[in-house]
Amino acid sequence: MERQDGQLVVGRVVGLYGVQGWVKIESYTDPWENIRNYGPWQLSARGQTRTLSVESVKLQGKGLIARFEGIDNRDLAARLVGSRISVSSNQLPDLAVGEYYWHDLIGLTVINRQAQELGQVDSLFETGANDVLVVKKDQHEYLIPYLPEQVVLAVDLDKGRIQVDWETEH
Repeated sequence: MERQDGQLVVGRVVGLYGVQGWVKIESYTDPWENIRNYGPWQLSARGQTRTLSVESVKLQGKGLIARFEGIDNRDLAARLVGSRISVSSNQLPDLAVGEYYWHDLIGLTVINRQAQELGQVDSLFETGANDVLVVKKDQHEYLIPYLPEQVVLAVDLDKGRIQVDWETEH
């Protein structure tokens, strides 16, 4: 998920399903079916954004299909294909102290114990054991395991910083 002005991009419309206004959805949430928990959706494409109330979201095969209020035929649904789906970030559930959404960590400055700036969090990804921060600065990239208290010592959203126990390469 990526953040845009208080909105989180949670998926996109990737195709049509049937003739009654249903569309195929690609979800960026984890787990992917959690996209069904949010609404209304803001759909953005070709410089235009519109808010649509979700009438129904269903599992269909290995994916999701959705239908919106006022979109009841294939021609109207076709106009939505390619749209990015976003929701207000205040729709997300509150997390426990010390837990963070990935989108809150992206862009934070990463500093090690020696007060060296390693760069900014560019993205994160999952491994079987833990999440990994992808930190970039100039031509350098660090893959830092997100292990609270072991590697990640402190996260300060207000100051925009993450302190880590991580050495730079020499």
